[in-house]
Amino acid sequence: MSTTTRGYSAVLAGAAISVQYLATLASRPLAGRSADTLGPKRTVTIGLLGCGASGVLLLLAVLCGRWPVVSLGLLVCSRLVLGFGESLCGTGAILWGIGRVGTSNNARVISWNGIATYGALAVGAPLGVAIEHTVGFAALGILVVLLAALGFYLARPIAPVPIVHGERMSYRSVFTRVLPHGIGLALGSAGFGSIATFITLFYAARHWPNAALSLTVFGTLFIGARLLFANTIKTYGGFRVAIASFSFECAGLLMLWLAPEPHIALAGAALTGFGFALVFPALGVEAVGLVPPASRGAALSAYSVFLDLSLGITGPLAGYIAGEFGYGSVFLFAAVAAAAGVGLSTLLYLRNAKVTNLPAAL
Repeated sequence: MSTTTRGYSAVLAGAAISVQYLATLASRPLAGRSADTLGPKRTVTIGLLGCGASGVLLLLAVLCGRWPVVSLGLLVCSRLVLGFGESLCGTGAILWGIGRVGTSNNARVISWNGIATYGALAVGAPLGVAIEHTVGFAALGILVVLLAALGFYLARPIAPVPIVHGERMSYRSVFTRVLPHGIGLALGSAGFGSIATFITLFYAARHWPNAALSLTVFGTLFIGARLLFANTIKTYGGFRVAIASFSFECAGLLMLWLAPEPHIALAGAALTGFGFALVFPALGVEAVGLVPPASRGAALSAYSVFLDLSLGITGPLAGYIAGEFGYGSVFLFAAVAAAAGVGLSTLLYLRNAKVTNLPAAL
């Protein structure tokens, strides 16, 4: 059951799907504050309940298919609740992991959480399509409920971490403090958004085969870099790693833009995935370190907002660029954004070094 088969336009169908991302974005402040005040485990638990409820609403939307308006309303509610649950689970899980292994492992926790998140997206999309085609749309609602129940079951025996007490900054103050780091994240995410959205169209326009392989290579290098090099953030500092990561990402995107043959484009996608992999944890560690321990959840959620915003803006903006200048120009646009990320990270590194050296000078 899709909204188009129920008699609605493709635009309305897309809007019904997109509300999840709006809900995720809007609930980021709540997720951060919940992790700080209620504790990460309780935040994850509430998020899982939300995910389970979204599955129930999705199943009801299918069962009410003969009443299109009711069905669409239930589908929209399902997506809204899913976005809320996703936001709480994502923020709470990272803070829960950090609380269990200590702040010295911030980068590794953030990196591995990202592997789980992107891995779920990579597996979930084709799996969902296969289930819908073979069993039916109602099975997706049941599966969502079962997965949420499994998550709840697995989380239940894991010990909670103590709630950190002390000074809590207002969300506005936290947002302002992490703003430069968030802008850097947004610049780096443009490359990911461009490849995820336009790589297949880019290949098709050039009559090249195996566009899906480029996405596989991107994801493989992304996961590999996070597994193998997450500890470099602890060793060299977030800003240095971010500068190197943006540089690799920029080089990969330029290779895609200039690629005369498919294997060059494949190498460009691989290099982009390798570079983008550590942007989020590298700048995220520095952002979280700017606030008191009692406001880490707020800082992480405020920082994550920029990933949501970037992916939401990149699609239509890159689509306009592709329409005016061709699909290859999308990767040039993303390369310029990554180059700006190099410059911004360099400025943040120099500012941080100046502040660090100030007490010694005094």
